[in-house]
Order: sequence, then C-alpha cells, then structure tokens
Amino acid sequence: MLKHNSYFDGQVQSIGFERHGRRQTAGVIAPGEFHFGTDAPERMTVISGELQAKFAGSTQWLTYPAGTSFEIAGKSGFDVKALTPAAYLCEFI
Repeated sequence: MLKHNSYFDGQVQSIGFERHGRRQTAGVIAPGEFHFGTDAPERMTVISGELQAKFAGSTQWLTYPAGTSFEIAGKSGFDVKALTPAAYLCEFI
C-alpha cells in the first residue's frame, strides 16, 4: 500500500511503500534547507539533481550528486539542502 507524506508545507513530499519487507520512500525536495530526525537508520540515495547534507554533530556540508548515497544513524538527525529540485530514495535499514 502506498502512503503519501508531506513535510515543510509541501516543500518535501514522498510516497512510502514496502519492498522485500523493508520500508522505503521515494520523494522530491524543493529548493531549500530542511532538518529531519531519524528513528531508525536510513540510507538516502539521490536519484535526480543534487543534495547537500550536514549530519548531527558536524558543521560541514557534504555534496551528493545523482547516483550517490549517504547513511544516517538511527535516533539522530540531519540537515539537507537542495539548490534545485531533487529526487531521492530513502531506505530504512
């Protein structure tokens, strides 16, 4: 079953689903900077465009172009920035 998620007044939207028993979301981020908290560990793969991410405890922004991914620890958080619209796949690992 598909589940629509909308965050930050619609600036980040995703569709949630399960694949091989694991939760995943495919989404789009509009230009802007956003903070997300995590309950479980996540892997974010950039599908289109480019994202910049800053992880808990860090002041450095790292750049992730399409085709690359990054992982976030559970019970943590991260900031994400998009300069142009970007698409992603989030896998709960």
